Amino acid sequence: MKKRSLLLIIIIALCFLLAVSRLETGRREQGREQLEDALRRTAVSCYALEGFYPPSVSYMEEHYGLSYDRESYTVHYEVFAANLMPDITVLENAG
Repeated sequence: MKKRSLLLIIIIALCFLLAVSRLETGRREQGREQLEDALRRTAVSCYALEGFYPPSVSYMEEHYGLSYDRESYTVHYEVFAANLMPDITVLENAG
C-alpha cells in the first residue's frame, strides 16, 4: 500500500512538472511572436511617417521607443533597400 501511494505521488509530481514545462515553452514562444510583431509594426510606422524603413533595430529603439530583452531574444534585422520591408527574424536564446 505504501509503495502504491509513493508511486502515485511521483506520477502526480511528474505530470505537474511536465505541465509547467509546457506552459513555460508556450509563454516563451508567445513572447518571441510578440517581439517579431512589434518589430514589424514599428518598421511599418517608420515607413509611414518618414518614408523609409528603419536602417537598424537601434534606430527603432532610439526614435520609436522599442525595447526588448536581449538576454532572451536575438533579432536578425536585414535591410535590402529603404523602400523594401526588411527581413525580420527573432530567435529565442537558449537558457
